[in-house]
Amino acid sequence: MNILVLNNGSSSVKYKLFDSCTSEVLAAGGVEKIGLPDSFIKFERPDGSKAKIEVSMPDHKEAIRQVFKVLTDPATGVIRSLDEINAVGHRVVHGMEYFNKSVLITPEVIEKVKECYPVAPLHNPANIIGIEAILDLLPGVPQVGVFDTAFHQTMPAQAYMYALPYETYEKYGVRRYGFHGTSHRYVSARACEYLGLDPQNSKLITCHIGNGGSITAVLNGKSIDTSMGLTPTEGLMMGTRVGDVDPGALVYLMKEMGLDANGLEKMIQKQSGVLGVSGISNDMRDIEAGIENGDERAKLAMDMYNYRILKYIGAYAAVLDGVDAIVFTGGVGENQWGTRKWLCDHLGYLGVKIDDEANKVRGEEKVISAPDSKVTVVVIPTDEELVIASDTAEIVGAEC
Repeated sequence: MNILVLNNGSSSVKYKLFDSCTSEVLAAGGVEKIGLPDSFIKFERPDGSKAKIEVSMPDHKEAIRQVFKVLTDPATGVIRSLDEINAVGHRVVHGMEYFNKSVLITPEVIEKVKECYPVAPLHNPANIIGIEAILDLLPGVPQVGVFDTAFHQTMPAQAYMYALPYETYEKYGVRRYGFHGTSHRYVSARACEYLGLDPQNSKLITCHIGNGGSITAVLNGKSIDTSMGLTPTEGLMMGTRVGDVDPGALVYLMKEMGLDANGLEKMIQKQSGVLGVSGISNDMRDIEAGIENGDERAKLAMDMYNYRILKYIGAYAAVLDGVDAIVFTGGVGENQWGTRKWLCDHLGYLGVKIDDEANKVRGEEKVISAPDSKVTVVVIPTDEELVIASDTAEIVGAEC
């Protein structure tokens, strides 16, 4: 069975086509700048070479049409017709308390996802646009929604509740939901498999760190706390997101700068984080280059970025009452060995010892802690698309 996995953003579509029987990726690519004059689709040909085609794509429906065109093209494609796509799995960012697992998409599910628009205004509408485009373009093909928030629905109330008036939770659903759940779910399970740990008797801290970032405490295979909150803005310092900040400071800035809600949202979502502090970029590679050139604000941004991660690891070690393994994943977690070393060097009180040579790895599974480290530290590249494909295959009853 062939399963198409779609991740629809506000102006982009990422896709992978899987053979569900072998988990082989048959095709992968993405569309960017939807709705802009210079929109394009990039993909990998069957021979492994990469291509980029500029084509007008005014909306997501046309973008998905272009994906289908690439997949079925005699020169670039891997399937003869769209009839060979048996199911479609979608990443859906926010499911509030409605969804604690992946589900078959029905009209009722679509309405519930739309009810989550106020807490995920940049993500859920794009997810629904993708779902509705498939309804039009591939009518009758089953679709599955895999929610970023689902893995974290096992958190206890003391972890997910905010100390706001209780009616804000009852009436408006204001609580911690957490994100990157599909990634945390994958790497925690894969780490146990890779390290030979019993998933039902394990204490893991999973660090999905990159332009967006979150850390999760995973006890016996279940999320019991995570750094992101009602929205993906809380927690770690990120590329452009502020992370943890005194809410009183936000009220103060609204008054002093004359900001309305939209202006404040733009500041904390798009103008803060590594970009806001450094004044250079939200890309950590640019920050590293700035540090090499003696830029003090770049160094401050890096120091703050690492320090926030360190604090959450320490907090979750306490929450778990110890830790068996610390897992690094995401763009920075998988590739930036300097951040991993800095963190491990500051975790000696937990018995963490890093193997400096092993730590030089980028983008592959590897234990980077020393043999005598009391806590195993491991790099596990994430594979959210594989989880989405696997859930989709299971829900639609794929047969091999």
